[in-house]
Amino acid sequence: MKLKSLNLTFVSTPIGHIGSGRGGGVELTLISLIRGLISLGHKITLIAPEKSFLPSDCSSVEIRHIEGCDQSSWQHQIHKAPIEIPMNGVLPRLWEDALEIGKNSDAILNFGYDWLPIWVSQFIDMRIFHLISMGDVSEIMKTLIQDLSESDPNKFAFHTYRQAADYDLKTKPIVVGNGFELNDYKFQPNGNGPLGWVGRVSPEKGLEDAVAVANSLGEKLFVWGFMEDVDYASKIQASFPEGIIEFRGFLPTDDLQKELGLCRALINTPKWNEAYGNVVVEAMACGVPVVAYNRGGPGELIKPGYNGLLVPPDDVSALITAVSEVKAIKRKDCRTWFENTASKEVFAKRIEDWISQYICTKNLKT
Repeated sequence: MKLKSLNLTFVSTPIGHIGSGRGGGVELTLISLIRGLISLGHKITLIAPEKSFLPSDCSSVEIRHIEGCDQSSWQHQIHKAPIEIPMNGVLPRLWEDALEIGKNSDAILNFGYDWLPIWVSQFIDMRIFHLISMGDVSEIMKTLIQDLSESDPNKFAFHTYRQAADYDLKTKPIVVGNGFELNDYKFQPNGNGPLGWVGRVSPEKGLEDAVAVANSLGEKLFVWGFMEDVDYASKIQASFPEGIIEFRGFLPTDDLQKELGLCRALINTPKWNEAYGNVVVEAMACGVPVVAYNRGGPGELIKPGYNGLLVPPDDVSALITAVSEVKAIKRKDCRTWFENTASKEVFAKRIEDWISQYICTKNLKT
């Protein structure tokens, strides 16, 4: 059973405003889902940190801007780190507004990977859903998600089965993948371009391994992404000959896909379990095959020999060999996988089904 139309409240990540790049893949996920759900006829109100903005085709969405200090990301803390909310933090303010606005909503969807919204939802008589954006990076978060999923597992969804496996769930997880706007990515058939790498420039992304591959092959590596750790980037540059890396910065999707699509391969080198792997899909959308470590979400997205190649985690030698063999991958197959698996329409339908089925089931019980 499906509800005709939903009035949804989205609560954004508290670690940076939408458009800043600090939210990483969550920003892209949120915007794609908004586009997809609008096309299905649903109404959305977005609660987000001040300065947040959406593309022009999302003009029907009301954005409620909330002031406050950014929250630190859990992935940059030790696994046993305590809960910390800064003075004048934006996180509780986002949820003060969400719980008020949510009284007139069919459901609230939380995009923030943080303790407060998940913890408080067990005490609030509202339909609050959580799209979990990370694997096990925090003992507190892992325990909370595991505990609450036992009593109400259908309020949690994950991007991949590999991500969900980080949590000791008692029931089969709800896995929704992710979605992207097809028209934002142009297929580029030429496979003779440079090597590329995309991601936040920070240690858990493993940029140094990709640079080592390019250096071994005597090539330049083009790097796109938010410069999160300048010291880390400087150390990598100092470790390799000058000119091996070309930092291209954090680019809007339209500019990124034009440059990324020229690459003959994307190298993906995460040192942690990525929940999904947005950049992997963005590359495939342009027809660019991906060579990646068989770790986390990317290992679930890549079909070896069809849209990319997988190698054992942290095996740089295997990466070098795989990059040399990537020319056998048909770029059209990469685009086809993207269209069939990761469009915004496919993603939005999964989210719609998840929320609608929960609401319908609850309504039947009452």
